[in-house]
Amino acid sequence: MHNSLKSLAAGCVLAVLSHSAIAAEKIVFGIALEPYPPFSEKAGNGAWSGFEPDLIKALCERLQAQCPLKEVSWDGLIPALQSSQIDVILNSLSITEEREKVIAFTAPYYQTPAMWVADKSLELVTTPEGLKGKLIGVQGSTSNATYLKAYYAKGSTLRYYNTQDDMTADLQSGRIDVMLADALTIEPMLKSDAGSGLADKGLAPKDPLFGSGIGAAVRKGDDSLREQLNTALAALKADGTYDKIRSRYFSVDISAQ
Repeated sequence: MHNSLKSLAAGCVLAVLSHSAIAAEKIVFGIALEPYPPFSEKAGNGAWSGFEPDLIKALCERLQAQCPLKEVSWDGLIPALQSSQIDVILNSLSITEEREKVIAFTAPYYQTPAMWVADKSLELVTTPEGLKGKLIGVQGSTSNATYLKAYYAKGSTLRYYNTQDDMTADLQSGRIDVMLADALTIEPMLKSDAGSGLADKGLAPKDPLFGSGIGAAVRKGDDSLREQLNTALAALKADGTYDKIRSRYFSVDISAQ
């Protein structure tokens, strides 16, 4: 009888553990195939690293969720979210009024200004009039691209790129005159050998088209998941985990206040 009770108890424990494993929430995060260091990049062995993959891992540990990464082209991230191929985009997506019409965002988890970059020898006035007739490079489907379309498209030629690396290569080879990119991704490059010959030509002014920071995106109506993410992000900031991750990649505070 005693052995039977022990066996029954053990069986109950296993059943509870099995149920917990099955019940563990699965949240599929979309990540752009195009590298965007230091925010995200894929190693030769297939492993993702960078500020955002590390943040996703910490979030999912906090949520006790299974969080596979699904690779999608940058332009395909929002369609993949809307069609339920993925559940969350945590991949340097700016919170803008236009995007908020079709998807929902968490509170911002970082922010970065836009920086003009050109050849060191080139004197520039980075107003629409000052860049009239110039070839301007920008990464497509970004808030930087939206800003340029609104203010610079009439007088300048805009050239869109899938990756930052391709845009930088064209700038260094003279195929474009200037580029507009996120300052946090550009500053480390300008300080390295890869950025020799290029220089910071100033920051773009604050504008609503740049949005109100970078947030994690979920489907419209998925309020429960959005609030779970907001709560977990706040907890990571409160206990120092966010700063620990941030300090691996940035020397300055990038958190959105």
